[in-house]
Amino acid sequence: MQIGIPAETLAGETRVAATPETVKKYVAMGLEVVVQAGAGLAASCTDAAYEAAGAKIAASAAETLANADYVLKVAAPTAEEAALAKQGAIVLAAFAPHANPHFDAYAAKGLTCVAMELIPRITRAQSSDILSSQANLAGYKAVLLAANEYAGLFPMMMTAAGTIKPARIVILGVGVAGLQAIATGKRLGAVVEASDLRPTTKEQVESLGGRWLDVPMSDEEKAKALGTGGYAWTPSPEYIRDQAAVVDKAVSNANIVITTAQIPGRKAPVLVKAETVAKMKPGSVIVDMAVGTGGNVEGSALDQTVITENGVRIVGIGNIPALVATEASALYARNMLNFLAPMHDKEKKELVLAREDDMVKPTLVVDAGTIIYKKPN
Repeated sequence: MQIGIPAETLAGETRVAATPETVKKYVAMGLEVVVQAGAGLAASCTDAAYEAAGAKIAASAAETLANADYVLKVAAPTAEEAALAKQGAIVLAAFAPHANPHFDAYAAKGLTCVAMELIPRITRAQSSDILSSQANLAGYKAVLLAANEYAGLFPMMMTAAGTIKPARIVILGVGVAGLQAIATGKRLGAVVEASDLRPTTKEQVESLGGRWLDVPMSDEEKAKALGTGGYAWTPSPEYIRDQAAVVDKAVSNANIVITTAQIPGRKAPVLVKAETVAKMKPGSVIVDMAVGTGGNVEGSALDQTVITENGVRIVGIGNIPALVATEASALYARNMLNFLAPMHDKEKKELVLAREDDMVKPTLVVDAGTIIYKKPN
């Protein structure tokens, strides 16, 4: 059985879906691994390292995919890439199914498409969760991007010429990326505040040294939020109004704002209005981590740094993990390996996709040429 690792073709994608570390383990399972020449160079994985791990190097994507039973990618294949694949191949990638226009091409080739971002949030799936591994790195890198754009310093400094006040950072959205951003901002010496729709994240924020931006909640709202884990409850108009006021005040006084809120399959919610940005001090920096799905900040633009009339820099980078490709690839590749390893048949030395497994079934968007995924209205 053969695994194919083609080079990524999406503009700006520097990650690779298998590293020499994981290739060595696939080879130890008795699997043949073919890697396209140069596929891992941007992630510090050389062809020589892949060969030393037991892989074969192919000159082109066509050669890499022609006989591959399993194809491992970061970004979903294009229609052109799908046409190069072996009939009936199993493809693992981040498919962005709600926006992917290539499903018909996948079906025509009889592919089975495993959308790694749809892995359910169950305990045994944590080691395969690409969203968490990549968001963790993105939250860290977002703070460094902000620090680089910011003309001031993060920590307080006492000098003979006077004291430099610490930067004030506001994090909106306290998921994996937000928590890592809080921790990184604190390590750099900033004062960090954070807000999230889920009141249960308050303890996590404070455990990292951040200050919770509290929004008053009625007993009924608290019960709803706690009862759903904070994800599914619908805030009242009063709560939305109060939250907007709290966010407006905090953001207006901040030097750095990092927004992380995204909803799978839907446009990102707008958290920071243009009128709030207009109140910020010149030289302030906003990093909109949701810019790829519409943005949390009015005025942000994909893969651009927008400078407003009042001198605020709004940084919008759609693929932050690609900026730390070496570690991002290492984690992504391990996620892939952790997902596939339990499906290894040791006697036959092959991978058998466990379609009915409760960790695998939700990820199948196309199965043997049949389109399963239903795009939300």
